[in-house]
Amino acid sequence: MKSRRASREAKICGRLQAANAPTGFSGQIARTGFRGKQSATIVLLLLLSFGSRSAAANWQSTLTKAPPGDFPELRPLRATYRFGWSGLTAATGEVHFTKTSEGKFQLDGTGRTIGFVRALWKLDVNYRALAHAEKLRPVETLQTEDYRSKKIVTHLTFTNNGVSRARTEGQGGSAGTKTREFSFPNLFDLHSAMLYLRSQPLSDRSTYRVVVYPATSAYLATVTVLGREKISVRAGTYNAIKIDLQLNRIGKKFDLQPHRKFRRATIWVSDDTDRILLRIEAQVFVGTVFAELQSVRFDSARS
Repeated sequence: MKSRRASREAKICGRLQAANAPTGFSGQIARTGFRGKQSATIVLLLLLSFGSRSAAANWQSTLTKAPPGDFPELRPLRATYRFGWSGLTAATGEVHFTKTSEGKFQLDGTGRTIGFVRALWKLDVNYRALAHAEKLRPVETLQTEDYRSKKIVTHLTFTNNGVSRARTEGQGGSAGTKTREFSFPNLFDLHSAMLYLRSQPLSDRSTYRVVVYPATSAYLATVTVLGREKISVRAGTYNAIKIDLQLNRIGKKFDLQPHRKFRRATIWVSDDTDRILLRIEAQVFVGTVFAELQSVRFDSARS
């Protein structure tokens, strides 16, 4: 058993080093734009992003225009997740979801690499996102990534017409801030995209397309409901909704471009009134990465 584990660790080390030690978290999540050094952040924060090359030139006409559904809103909760490659845990994370007195949903997340992965590549992530509870639209997102030799802070401010991004990168006095505006109506971030999609009927074989701006770029995100099945994770065994996820980057001229690091992902959410994220398996440039629910505690009982 030890020799097999050592062999897997060596293989993963080689992939990490060959890829210039790519990021494991971004929440989005679920990073989670989804640069190579943000792939795992995306998986952590659930995440959530989508897209399809088949949308062709007139992809904007294929966007889902349905209002938020009448599915019960998510109860306040605290959950822990583990993340990794090839069955090995490389990182851990915690999320806290609440509803504020101002009528907003708030998601706070933290994550960090652990074990031999941290020895190669240190990363600590903090994530906070606010969304309108009624409209399920994003208000703002703040993400901080601490690496061994630098720090990256990304602040997104959303309006009905687009997003304003401020990104600071560097250490101490050498840090510089770059700003960018992206104009596109009805954008989502990772947090609000998750809330909006879970509010929909999610009937088998249904498809939803939304535009998500997780950090540095916009993506056309396509989610297809594959069906229902039972799945076991560390937190327990659940009846689950199985979902296919695809991504395309939206270029400066609003053309669709293939994602260079992300191929596709399969997502399982609980098939109950909570619809919490259970597991993600994503095919990325270093192989197959996963996020899995370890524990969950709700702050209130089901109504």
